[in-house]
Amino acid sequence: MGLPIVQVDAFTDTPFRGNPAAVCVLPAPRDAAWMQQVAREMHLSETAFLCRRDDGFDLRWFTPAIEVPLCGHATLASAHVLWEAGHLAPEATARFHTRSGLLTATRHDTWISLDFPALPPEEAPAPEALLQALPVTPLWVGKNRAAYLVHVASEDIVRTLQPDFAILATLPVQGAMVTSRATTAGYDFVSRYFAPRAGINEDPVTGSSHCCLTPFWSQRLGKDHMVAYQASARGGVLRVQMQGGRVILSGQAVTVLRGELVA
Repeated sequence: MGLPIVQVDAFTDTPFRGNPAAVCVLPAPRDAAWMQQVAREMHLSETAFLCRRDDGFDLRWFTPAIEVPLCGHATLASAHVLWEAGHLAPEATARFHTRSGLLTATRHDTWISLDFPALPPEEAPAPEALLQALPVTPLWVGKNRAAYLVHVASEDIVRTLQPDFAILATLPVQGAMVTSRATTAGYDFVSRYFAPRAGINEDPVTGSSHCCLTPFWSQRLGKDHMVAYQASARGGVLRVQMQGGRVILSGQAVTVLRGELVA
């Protein structure tokens, strides 16, 4: 018998939008090399592997190139699969033990809310390679443990930016966010996220980047509750909330494929 694997589009309620993730619920732990091979085979921005334990699930995330310490959309997809496949009762909280500590997910109608750590940026000088890779005039540049954040003047700049991924991959960080205040009605801010060093030139919708963007924009807009749009080609919507030192990321998800790993 094969091992079930499910592909879910996260941070959207529409198939073929948002960010696709593969989710594999394991009957027993598997080694990292095998999980990395599966992620490379799936060739999505993230493949999530879950294994049940007494107080929840162990959860690990792999891009086609590396294991990452935090991933929002694949956590959202994982929670969606656990409820949809009956691994969890409809009203149960999903508890995930990860390299970033305990993460939880709860369901409210068609929306799933993730409790993640806030990862605010600190102002930092812009490396020359960053400015070469992102041909924009920054209003502000910051950095957290994983990525640079570049604040620009308009939503149009964010949407039309064409990075040099080869140069961007030389930076000693996982990725770079570009963001501005939104002019499209219904949104507070927009962003895009680029991570060629992790094997993903542009991530369609990135939950972990909003652990940085949420405190950044909460401080500037004076709001704890906001709506964000990630302006990739696929696009995705997040409801975000500051809650002390945590960020609540809420989104929707839709299953698009079910299959079996037979190797």
